[in-house]
Amino acid sequence: MKETFKTIARYEYSSEAQIIKGRLEADGIKVFLSDNLTIDTDPLVSNAIGGVKLKVLTEDARKAKEILSAIQKYSLDDEGKLVQCPNCKSQHVQLFSTIKDLKSFFAFFFGVIFSVFPLYTRHKYRCEDCNTEFDIK
Repeated sequence: MKETFKTIARYEYSSEAQIIKGRLEADGIKVFLSDNLTIDTDPLVSNAIGGVKLKVLTEDARKAKEILSAIQKYSLDDEGKLVQCPNCKSQHVQLFSTIKDLKSFFAFFFGVIFSVFPLYTRHKYRCEDCNTEFDIK
């Protein structure tokens, strides 16, 4: 019998897909990643080729989607609790980095020109419900 795979998720970077692959394989689901080596070679083509495709056997697709939906995708604090928006009290909060001030722009520019890691990055949290940006103290 020929095994057929179904794409159940797409990721911009292969590291994200590898983490989810490990989680699904721990539950006994056979997983195949497509285009991960291409994106590892040149991450800038990720959007052009549709990202890393996470594929599972067709008969395992429903179970895999249930596992994916159970995985928490929002930010946790140092104690493992969901970060809460100070404005609307929502827990739909994600971490992001921003280049909004002059100092972070020059650090980014320096890193690109000299191929080094940025010396200064600024991370904030953003609420998906009210778009409030905030820091955790």
